[in-house]
Amino acid sequence: MTARRLHAVLLLAAAVPLATATAAVALRASHLKLYADRHRIELTPQPRRSCPDCRGDGGWWVDGANPEMEACGCWSDRRGLYLPLLPRPAGWDEPPF
Repeated sequence: MTARRLHAVLLLAAAVPLATATAAVALRASHLKLYADRHRIELTPQPRRSCPDCRGDGGWWVDGANPEMEACGCWSDRRGLYLPLLPRPAGWDEPPF
């Protein structure tokens, strides 16, 4: 292995963990959750722990005859990102029986 090729391999080996750590810090700072599999990459917003309205719970319960949770704007007003990668096989969401 030449010195130039060894230098390139070492740079690549150092760049991958650095890029991973940088991505993790960026996701945490922007309050996003990453989900990835072979069919999609999905970034979804998460509630902020420092939100004065929901205090990180993501919403609050509304009283009434049918109580339901009202989502807080700290995460529900933000858009997520969905990137499809591979097509889903036919019948992937059908029950087995």
